[in-house]
Formats: sequence, C-alpha cells, structure tokens
Amino acid sequence: MENYELLAPAGDFSMLSAAVKAGADAVYFGMQNDFNMRAAAKNFKISELDEMRKICDSSERKVKMYLTLNTIVYNDELDKLKEIIKEVKGKVDAVICWDLAVIQLCKKYGVPFHISTQASISNLEAAKFYKDLGAERIVLAREVNLKQAKEISKEVETEMFCHGAMCVAISGRCFMSQHLFNSSANRGKCLHPCRRPYEVTIKDETSGKELRLENQRVLSAKDLCTLPFIEEMKKAGVTSFKIEGRNRDARYVSSVVSVYRKALDEKLSKKEIEDALKELETVYNRGFSSGFYLGLPTPDDFAKIENSGASERKIYVGKITHYYDKPKTASLKIEALFVKTGDKIAIIGNTTGIEQFNLESVYLEDKQVEFAKKGDEVAIKVPSRVRENDAVYKIISVKNSSA
Repeated sequence: MENYELLAPAGDFSMLSAAVKAGADAVYFGMQNDFNMRAAAKNFKISELDEMRKICDSSERKVKMYLTLNTIVYNDELDKLKEIIKEVKGKVDAVICWDLAVIQLCKKYGVPFHISTQASISNLEAAKFYKDLGAERIVLAREVNLKQAKEISKEVETEMFCHGAMCVAISGRCFMSQHLFNSSANRGKCLHPCRRPYEVTIKDETSGKELRLENQRVLSAKDLCTLPFIEEMKKAGVTSFKIEGRNRDARYVSSVVSVYRKALDEKLSKKEIEDALKELETVYNRGFSSGFYLGLPTPDDFAKIENSGASERKIYVGKITHYYDKPKTASLKIEALFVKTGDKIAIIGNTTGIEQFNLESVYLEDKQVEFAKKGDEVAIKVPSRVRENDAVYKIISVKNSSA
C-alpha cells in the first residue's frame, strides 16, 4: 500500500485535536489576521505553535504542521511577513504559499514551502518552474483532471483536494466579494455572495416572453467529494489528499478525516463507500460533485441551497463542569433545551477534540432519570476523558435535507 498523506483543516484547537485523533497525517492552519485565506476562522497565534506541536506529536503518526501564508501581500506588509517567517522557522514543517515574496523569504530563512492552489498550476512546465525555485510540493489547480494530474505527478510531488467546498472561481482570485462589499476574498475575507440566490431572467425580444431559471443559485458550486473514485485519485500519483474546511467545526473534521483515512488505507467495497457517503452527508455539505477531476462540471454540479444540506445538525445543550476518571462520568450543566437517554451527544473542546456517543444514562441528584432540563446539573457516562468547559451538543436528524 502506498503511503498517502491525509491533510486536514485546523481552524481552531478543537479541530486540530479532532484531526489528530481521527487519523490525519498533517494539518494546515492560519495565523490570526496574518496572510490567511480563512480569516473568519479562529486560527492560531505564533505563541501557540509549541502547544500545537505537542498535540500533533501525541499521535503515533507525528502529525505534520503546514502554515498557510497564501493571500495577496502588499508592499507595506513585507517587514511583518519577514518576521512571521523568521519566527515560525523550525516550528512548522512547511509554509503553503504562492506569492513570490513569501517564496523568497522562505528560501532566505530556510523554511520549506509548498505552492498553494492559488497559483493555479495546471501544467507540468509551471509545476517544474516552482520546483526549480525550491518548492517541495505543488498543490494543483482545481481545474486539473486526473489524467493531467497523473502526468504532472510523475515529475513533482503533488497535493490535491479530495473533499470540501468549491468556489465558482475554482482556484481563487475572485473579486465578487471585494466589488460588492469591499471585503476581499483574496485577503481571506470572502462574504460568499456566490452562495446566495439570484433571479436571472432571459427575455425573448421577439415574443416578449420571459423565462426564469429554476435554480436561483447559479454561482454556488456543490462540494467536492472524491470518495466514489478515490482509487482513481490514488492511481493519479497524488501524494497528499487535502480536505477543505477551516471554517467548519470539529465534528466535520472528525467525520471526514475518519472516512478518508479508511479509504486511503484500504480499498473500500461498494457497500462501504455507500455507508461512508451517508456519514459524509451528516456533516456540513452543499451536495457532492466530482469537480473537474472526471470531466467538466455540468449544471447538476451547482448547489440548490445556500448553506448546509447536512442530514444532521448539532444544537448547544451546555458545558462539562467536571470529569471523573475511574467511573468515566462527567457533570453536565444544562444551559439550553434538555437531554434524555438515547440522545446522540457530541462533546467538543480544545484538547478533547470531539467525543460522540449515544447517551446511555442520566443521573440527577444521584437518581437515574430519563429526562433533564435547562438548569439541571446531571451526571452522564462518557466514552473517554473530557474536560471542564467542553461544550456539549445534541445531534438531531434534519428531514428533507438536500443540496
């Protein structure tokens, strides 16, 4: 079996911990307010890199850390950029970038770098150009199909997205958010106007009749999902399989990483793929598409909803106030709604990552009860260690969820 890297998104510590526990080989992340294409995520501070490394090293895989410095960089920011690169040297395994200023500074200070998909590399000569500059890896353009990827992967180490949201501008440099709201996508501040409904009218000048498009979301692409053809991606020579989603949550990361970990480690049966797709549908998605990998997108590759079409969603219940190790129980302060035995529960925290389980028992004032409400503090059985102030959610089914 080939040694494929599974690269997971980390937008905060809970996502980082979830990725490590679920079996990621590497994580990619951004710094707070610094050259980060996902400025809306919580992100990290340079002072937190050592703590991040401890979490990554806690896994037998010794998870790698890739810092994204992949936005447009302006002239008056070069000194700040230089200081960041100097400070992260030896603390990250590579920087993901595409601006030549970042590349030059990485070379100057001896920091390994990968070329971001923002560079739109879609041919071998472009890939070799960046390799000659010193890039250890090329993240291929989203427009590349698997046949093209295979040709490029023979010459350079490649990374490709295997799952997650896709932009109608594909590899980036979209100016729609900047034009409409003065909030630049290329600075990590996209407000996603493409996801909204538009009324497009086609008028016949001769008859005066008008036609209206059935799907109003004419700019919103479905999410990429390569699971049904993951074996073809393997054959394309891709080294790193990348999951999009730094603006998602720990539950998304845990589910998606777990599914693709198994798919990379073994060849799944048709039934296993069907079951895995159902699992992927439980977390954030706008419907699934093969993108450009198997051919050009069709009208069916556009989403019919603005936000998530997940078949499940989480609702906040309360916080953990204490954990008792020997009986593996935790005290839960219910701050909203209610809980009852049989509920599907998710506990999310910076160190815990995520723990998901069905609630077997609830104890209120040392008495077992079937139901507890807002204001109650109850004891619940948990599968493994959780921490004080971890957030607790109920996972509920969403009917008629469709993208």
